[in-house]
Amino acid sequence: MSLNVSSPAFPPRLKRVDFEDSQNTDTFKCKRRRLNQPPSPGLAPCLRPLTQTSDHVGSEKHCVSCIGPYILLEATEGAQTYRAVHRVTEQEYTCKVFSMKKYQELIAPYTRLSPHNNISKISEMVMGEHNVYVFFERNYGDMHSYVRTCKKLQEEEAVCLFRQMAAAVAHCHEHGVVLRDLKLRKFVFTDSERTKLVLQNLEDSCLLHGDDDSLTDKHGCPAYVGPEILNSRSSYSGKAADVWSLGVVLYTMLVGRYPFQDVEPAALFSKIRKGTFTIPDTLSPRAKSLVCCMLRKSPSERLEAADILLHPWLHCTNTTNPSQYLCTRNSTDQVVPDFEKNEDGDHY
Repeated sequence: MSLNVSSPAFPPRLKRVDFEDSQNTDTFKCKRRRLNQPPSPGLAPCLRPLTQTSDHVGSEKHCVSCIGPYILLEATEGAQTYRAVHRVTEQEYTCKVFSMKKYQELIAPYTRLSPHNNISKISEMVMGEHNVYVFFERNYGDMHSYVRTCKKLQEEEAVCLFRQMAAAVAHCHEHGVVLRDLKLRKFVFTDSERTKLVLQNLEDSCLLHGDDDSLTDKHGCPAYVGPEILNSRSSYSGKAADVWSLGVVLYTMLVGRYPFQDVEPAALFSKIRKGTFTIPDTLSPRAKSLVCCMLRKSPSERLEAADILLHPWLHCTNTTNPSQYLCTRNSTDQVVPDFEKNEDGDHY
């Protein structure tokens, strides 16, 4: 991904950690491991000896367990992402570690967007010697795991959650941010009751300059990619591709499986190119309508993100009878997979 970013505005709470100051008692350093001790599998890569640090983001010259006022704990899902705790407030955060050379480009989508309730915000940034530590509000799990646990969501719950998803995508598009790699895992809960969602991981996004949203690179998750990306050898509409992915998200929430699914990539792409899928009769007519409005094969015929928020399904209650969800599955390939081998792939 290549983005031309010129001096983005940084969050106000930007700190630099001075590891060279031996008089600074507020900055902790971890103890050096004895040579005869094997590395602990429970430690995050950036907390292990230098030789084991991931090359993905560059490596710190010091073995650091504390970054400014934060303590880095175990790694979570995603490259160079860790659970963190503030030493004073004991509040938990999610910490992402970016290379000093690339962090301005990666955080550019966050700095372009105005604050929104359904988009993850940068709480604080701490500068290391070679890496930048970016702290976000903690989360209580992602939507992919939640849908897999619930099998599928009842429409009343899906309305409340999907409305927040669509609002986040519409806000991004309004400010010239195309998400490209949009999927269930990108949305995480900010409360333990799992009623409030935010869109996170904007690092794969593309910043637009002007009204033209034409893209040429093919970047994203195979299960969520639009047919025009697979068929086109030229440019395609980035915003329309996001809407297709959002349609896959809604279908999966309501049905409990992807609309296009196959263990073989070639067969999966063939199904997506045809654009033919089935919707269970258990869904309400309005839910079916919204899914079909987003999963239209022709990008020009899809709803725009802002128009999704106006759809009647998002403004109705008692859309379905809970007894309709008592059906059972006869095949394990009809559920959202626990780990899709192509789920986290950047390209296809």
